[in-house]
Amino acid sequence: MDRRTLIKTFVSLAGAQALPLSALMYSGSSVAGEVGEPKPFSYAWLKGHARALAGEPWVSHEGELPGSLKDLSWDDYQAIGFRADEALWRNDDNAFQVQLFHLGLYFKTPVRIHEVEDGEARELAYKPEYFRYEGEQPLGTLPEDLGYAGFRVHFHTDYGRDLAAFLGASYFRAVGSEMQYGLSARGLAIDTALETGEEFPQFSAFWLEKPKPGSQNMVVYALLDSPSTTGAYAFTLTPGRNMVMSVDAALYPRKPIQRVGIAPLTSMYQTGENDRRMAYDWRPEIHDSDGLSIMNGQGEWLWRPLVNPRSLRVNTFVDNNPRGFGLLQRDRRFANYQDDGVFYEKRPSAWVTPHDDWGKGSVMLVEIPTKDETFDNIVAFWHPEKPLEPGQEHLYSYTLSWGAEPPMEPEELATVQATRTGLGGVVGQERKYFSWRFAVDFAGGALPLVGDDAEVEPVITASRGEVEITSARPLDSIGGYRAMFDLVPDDSLEPIDLRLQLKLGNQVLTETWLYQYTPPPKDERTLY
Repeated sequence: MDRRTLIKTFVSLAGAQALPLSALMYSGSSVAGEVGEPKPFSYAWLKGHARALAGEPWVSHEGELPGSLKDLSWDDYQAIGFRADEALWRNDDNAFQVQLFHLGLYFKTPVRIHEVEDGEARELAYKPEYFRYEGEQPLGTLPEDLGYAGFRVHFHTDYGRDLAAFLGASYFRAVGSEMQYGLSARGLAIDTALETGEEFPQFSAFWLEKPKPGSQNMVVYALLDSPSTTGAYAFTLTPGRNMVMSVDAALYPRKPIQRVGIAPLTSMYQTGENDRRMAYDWRPEIHDSDGLSIMNGQGEWLWRPLVNPRSLRVNTFVDNNPRGFGLLQRDRRFANYQDDGVFYEKRPSAWVTPHDDWGKGSVMLVEIPTKDETFDNIVAFWHPEKPLEPGQEHLYSYTLSWGAEPPMEPEELATVQATRTGLGGVVGQERKYFSWRFAVDFAGGALPLVGDDAEVEPVITASRGEVEITSARPLDSIGGYRAMFDLVPDDSLEPIDLRLQLKLGNQVLTETWLYQYTPPPKDERTLY
């Protein structure tokens, strides 16, 4: 399956099926059927199992489905819905419930889902009575060991809406208090944006640990499998204002991997205030995230606005022991989106905080051209400098936080509120050459303390071209400052790297704004 189909399907299903529960939710049994005998289970066992599996050739189980599921149309697959009154742990003294996704259509690889209680695991049997079938194509008799496509998690504060979903390859998503899905995360990224093609590892099995009475945490274990590697994962989910996931991963490569991505995040950016290349829609902005935020190992805060480039773009931010990174949706104003159907202003941000030292490597940002909002075209992940060697165990642990407010933000520094771009020059004067204007708004930090007569300076660097018409002045509407400058590019069409900070004397007032501008072809450098 290609990236576009996989992402589009995941977005449609994981979001569209977050429906209110039926009136049957207070009746019926929640006792799940079982396949085979219960078996001892622990995370240590799972890591040992993944290590042993890495020593065997990879075996694909794609397509191991009855023909009636392989041939489902989109409408028939959408017509299969899980019955809320059959949710796992429905009748237990438990803050969590789990509903299951059916196999079929694009989801043709069975995923084994187990319940874990008191150190024993039981595989959940497939039961047709768990689902409502409203499609036109009959599915026939399906076996109890069929398996599932994935699952979603509900919490006692609102059983009618799900807080997290694991569906498709190693993709998963979660929401904060805004209860609005947006960007996704993955267990692992392999060879993203390489000419050889991307590999999509899959969570082939899950173990759902039954929470104890009164517990506000749920633990999910997962087995990762792909041609290049296996892995064991443990997710501890803690719902709240932000959904907080503590993630432990143990990777066991089968072979050398050219580009591995740890803690990968996947999002969508079609058009926004800084990039109008695909602004054909009536809505002013269309994106799940508007920037990449990094707190590097030196304690410097970086902000890189996202773009929808003309061609594939890969940026590398070299670092040593990063303190955190994330794809954020900072713009929270409905007026800037005008979409009362999908509510882009409510889309969660996702922030990765390493639990220990990750050593040397880089945060990588991949931006892929897209024509519409159905394609997640943004990927960010940590790429370790040292390759993951086959035959060895590689451990990573981190916290993944989902919600409107990331858990880490600059405290003493102003942050970027908006980036706007357009044709440069001086209003009222004839333009004699092409230039591109950048207007960057900052707010917060010490800016409210800065007097009107203070000499705030924009410190700007460009890898190529000439910077002119620079300024930094108060912007009362946001209680901050606006920095402006024009960039005069040379004849090359190669990207130009830009960097901007506001300073007052020797004091740095803002996080570091980074940008990569690609000059248009000469025949498109219209002066108007």
